[in-house]
Amino acid sequence: MKMRTPHVIAALLLALIATPVAATGQASYAPANVVYDLTTAEPAKLANILDRVSMLQNLYGNDPFAASIVVVIHGGAIPLLAKGGRIYHSALASRAQDLAVGGMIQFRLCAASAKMQGYGQGDFEGFIELVPMADAEIIRLQSDGYAYLH
Repeated sequence: MKMRTPHVIAALLLALIATPVAATGQASYAPANVVYDLTTAEPAKLANILDRVSMLQNLYGNDPFAASIVVVIHGGAIPLLAKGGRIYHSALASRAQDLAVGGMIQFRLCAASAKMQGYGQGDFEGFIELVPMADAEIIRLQSDGYAYLH
């Protein structure tokens, strides 16, 4: 029996096209390392970022060995998280601290930007790590394979 390659290929392509896609609308995503660039001075936008970070953490199975999420804070976002600052938002700071508990989510704050705004290490909760410069930290994380989100 002689096999006709073009017909076999056409049949396979037709089978692939005709195969139904899962109706759940659910995609699966492999855990990844992500860096969020946070500069907003608006509490609602910070809350939205925390929502997104939390959802991503849950999507990745809350496994700090499989994925890492780093939120780099600088610019206008700093006063939202500076204790005693002019626009300190204790509820959002508390929520961020809760997210950091498992180790999968880390919060890093630009020491240079904080200093320019009159803040120092003692103005932030202990879960926030100060880094010398936000831009350099984001670049370093990206060179280490972190996906950038704003």
